[in-house]
Amino acid sequence: MIKKILYWVSTVVLTLIMLFSAYNYLTKHDVMAGFFDYFNYPTYLVYPLAISKLLGLIAIWGNFSKLLRGLAYAGFFFNTLLAFFAHYINDGTGVLFSFVAFCCVLTSYFAGKLVRS
Repeated sequence: MIKKILYWVSTVVLTLIMLFSAYNYLTKHDVMAGFFDYFNYPTYLVYPLAISKLLGLIAIWGNFSKLLRGLAYAGFFFNTLLAFFAHYINDGTGVLFSFVAFCCVLTSYFAGKLVRS
């Protein structure tokens, strides 16, 4: 029972974080491009990253295949890990939000494996 609760809570929180992020990437492109530029990331990644986040959520919630779901979790893992270090190295702000997202990715992935087994 605890495993299911952990899975659902972490997956919902991860979904909300990724939806919030994709929404900001799509609707506030100039602001997000400024952040990407500040972190020395190329600004042309803003739109593809937003679309990738939405497709990753569809892969997780759609449960089409294990491979697709695993690739979505891998993408979220690297995205949140790189976001954490980008914030940590540059100015130290925004670290908590990316750390929570990173923890949600790990918890959702491993708790999901326990729930489905």
